[in-house]
Amino acid sequence: MKKSNARTVLIVIATVLLVVALVIGGIGVYRWVSTLWADPPPPPNVYCQSTIDQERAEIDIEQSQNASIIAGVAAQRGLIPRAVSIALATAFQESQIRNLDYGDRDSLGLFQQRPSQGWGTEEQIMDPFYSSAKFYEAMVKVPDWQTSDLGWVAQEVQRSGFPDAYDQHVARSRILASALTGETPAAWSCLVFNPEPADPDLLVSMLTRGYGSTANVQAFPAEGSERAYITITASTEEVAWSSAAFAQSWATATGVTSVQVGIYEWTASAKVLSGWIGVPESELASTSVIIRF
Repeated sequence: MKKSNARTVLIVIATVLLVVALVIGGIGVYRWVSTLWADPPPPPNVYCQSTIDQERAEIDIEQSQNASIIAGVAAQRGLIPRAVSIALATAFQESQIRNLDYGDRDSLGLFQQRPSQGWGTEEQIMDPFYSSAKFYEAMVKVPDWQTSDLGWVAQEVQRSGFPDAYDQHVARSRILASALTGETPAAWSCLVFNPEPADPDLLVSMLTRGYGSTANVQAFPAEGSERAYITITASTEEVAWSSAAFAQSWATATGVTSVQVGIYEWTASAKVLSGWIGVPESELASTSVIIRF
């Protein structure tokens, strides 16, 4: 009798364990199958990437938006890509390319410029377009800035207590600048996750502020089945690619879905960093850009 009872208990326990295992396994399978159809979770750090040959550099969306402004202002002032490399290396060190409303003493903004040192008012310095222009205004006064060591030029502008600190950001800044300035075409891409509603007017305003007379920017509202879009006629191919990178960087904030430069097109994606695809049938000039929403 005792043996029979013990065997019964063991059978019950084994049965319970088997049922539990099947339930847990079923839940696991259900969750796995569910992920096949579910939207992907937001990436841990939504970002943009520059790819130059085998070298890559990544920054997040906030940094990318500010970096695109730095590149646009340089284009407007007719400055070479090296200027953007210097500015980005400086902004990395000073603020991590973030528009900070605080800093050492009265330092503010992307470049931690100080109102007390004549860089402008607090409101002006907190405007990335203004602060970028002021940085370049000081940079071009540095002797031989076009050929001198990038970190040294940054230090001549900033007069930091850590004069060698800018050097650590130079290599990364060069890779980013090459794509953002259009020096290397089709080298920029961004993830676009949960974009804001389409806002062509905002993007037109920012492109115009950034590129000035180097880019003729026009907006066309949605009409019937035609989506809203923006056209840019750039002064050079480099400006065309730079303004395209600007639009990619602001795609999350303005609802951009695709950008076309000449015969190449980029389509926004939340899952992968989309590459530029050739559109052979396009007759768009190499200095022309179409941004769709």
